[in-house]
Amino acid sequence: MSPFGFTPDDGKDDSEKPDDFSAMMRQMQEQIQKQFEQMGINPAAMVNPFAAFAQGSKDPLPKSVVRDTAKKFIQAHGSQPVGTKDVTVVENAFEIADLWLNEATVFPATASSTSPRAISRLDWSDLTLDGWNQTMEPLAVGLAGAISGLLDEATAGSDESNASMGAITGLLRTFIGSMIATQLGQSIGSISASASGAHDVGLPLLDPATPVLIPENIENWSNELEIPKSEVYIFHALREAAVARLFAHNPWIVSYIRSAIVDYGRGIHIDMDAITRQAEEAMQNFDPSQTNPDSGENSFTIALNSGVFTPEETPAQRAALSKLETALALVDGWTDDVATLAAGERLPSLPQLREVNRRQRATNAPSQQLFKSLLGLEVRPRLAREAHAFWQKVRELKDVSARDQIWSGILPSAEELLDPEKFLDSAVIPDDLSGLN
Repeated sequence: MSPFGFTPDDGKDDSEKPDDFSAMMRQMQEQIQKQFEQMGINPAAMVNPFAAFAQGSKDPLPKSVVRDTAKKFIQAHGSQPVGTKDVTVVENAFEIADLWLNEATVFPATASSTSPRAISRLDWSDLTLDGWNQTMEPLAVGLAGAISGLLDEATAGSDESNASMGAITGLLRTFIGSMIATQLGQSIGSISASASGAHDVGLPLLDPATPVLIPENIENWSNELEIPKSEVYIFHALREAAVARLFAHNPWIVSYIRSAIVDYGRGIHIDMDAITRQAEEAMQNFDPSQTNPDSGENSFTIALNSGVFTPEETPAQRAALSKLETALALVDGWTDDVATLAAGERLPSLPQLREVNRRQRATNAPSQQLFKSLLGLEVRPRLAREAHAFWQKVRELKDVSARDQIWSGILPSAEELLDPEKFLDSAVIPDDLSGLN
């Protein structure tokens, strides 16, 4: 029997086996595509996940697949164009936000840009695409590496069915990148319907970091609130502009967040026993001529979402996920503290706005959507609240400058968030931020 049991053996002579293998590969491709539905992906509305393979692409995370999937998802759900009134409202909100933030953080406003700061959902997807790809590519690389190692191990020292295994190897390696690209594209499309701006996810998606808002989503966010729209826009402008300042003047945070994803991707291991077991079970009943009239499926099925590609959660991966979760919480908590301090009593509805934002992010935060689908990471709302309390306490014990200087040193762990005073006693904080020019 060949590795994985993929080559059919029905007792026919060798001259007939290539036809059987070709039929099996076609059926395998169809079945793998059907697995997208079980993973919450609608392949009928998405691009062909094997297009990159057909074109000979070796990109571990095909950007075209990400872009086209996100675009089709957004178009299916709607994206309103930005009008003149939207541009005026957003520009006014950012003008006020920048003035107020100057009193609430030592990080100066980001460099002015000629690009519009009021954008549509489709604009948001195009604008953040490079950032998404750079941030998530380590996952595709990790999975591709795991696939390569798996197949190299399976075929080592054997000349049997080299052509068959070569085809399967190419198919599986490309499928991994296309699968993640399709999932990422769908996640981007989904997030575009709720994100208020480019940095609402808490990830460094723009280079250089500049604040933008999506008027359509902000209108939807505040539809049922009896709060003046001007206050709503200023509230979101404060948060968006604060995160942009943080990323623009602390570029190492970008590397810090991405390194956690790299560490996670490096530890991915594929369960070879699961692949072998499922392939053998599938081949026992494989018959290209037999198709279920109800489902359109034949007997060849590999359950990709049943543990085959599930990481084993090594200690290193758990540490990487904890590092990532804490970093996201620190960014969110710092943003909340800065925006709250900046608004002060100038936004009468601030308590209500913060509560609505907290409730929505606790149940449907953009970062939760993304990392749950791609990493299985549950970003705990409690950790974000503890991070906000940490930053607020540091500011009260010291001042705004001391709070912001922490970003120039060693960041606190999840445990250290609970005791800001102890962290301050142990942390070495630079005397100034003179390098932030």
